[in-house]
Amino acid sequence: MKLKNKYMISAELIKKIREQTGAGMANVKTALDEAGGDENKAVEILRKAGQKIAAKKADRATNEGLVESYVHLGGKVGALVSVACETDFVARTDDFKNFVHEVALQIAATSPLYLSPEQVPVEVVAKEQEIYREQLKAEGKPAAMLEKIVEGKVQKYYAEVCLLKQPYIKDDKITIEKLLEQTIAKLGENIQIKDFARLSL
Repeated sequence: MKLKNKYMISAELIKKIREQTGAGMANVKTALDEAGGDENKAVEILRKAGQKIAAKKADRATNEGLVESYVHLGGKVGALVSVACETDFVARTDDFKNFVHEVALQIAATSPLYLSPEQVPVEVVAKEQEIYREQLKAEGKPAAMLEKIVEGKVQKYYAEVCLLKQPYIKDDKITIEKLLEQTIAKLGENIQIKDFARLSL
């Protein structure tokens, strides 16, 4: 005779996690089983799986995709973004179109300067570090802790100016990078944000 699970997995919980992570129903159930019914642990398991899938697909060619424009009400702010994928089939899906639209919204709302930390010029990072060091010295922070605090401030700077590191405007628990990973895991193709621009009056 089979023993019943000590925890109940409701359809509502599965739906909630699917919406949050973009994972399939079977994957959500498996993650919940692995997590012993714990919602937060299941989400973490799915996010790690999404990262692995994204890493595996990172080298695959992306020759299809979409260019999306978004103009905010009143016509004072606009964004343009180019997102690539592997096939025209995926480029035409609602999930892909929705992701590209969300990225355009993010750009219009947050005005990122760079796509990723790798694109930030070395001299810009050095200048920021210099400013932080001076501020910390003025605050009397101990020299031994200085570099660790400076590094933390640099990471915070990246979260402000780099699109991939920014918190997603519709769910600040994840970054645009995590949203991208979720989309890759869901659609099963390499997806890359290629270029973007933001215009404002």
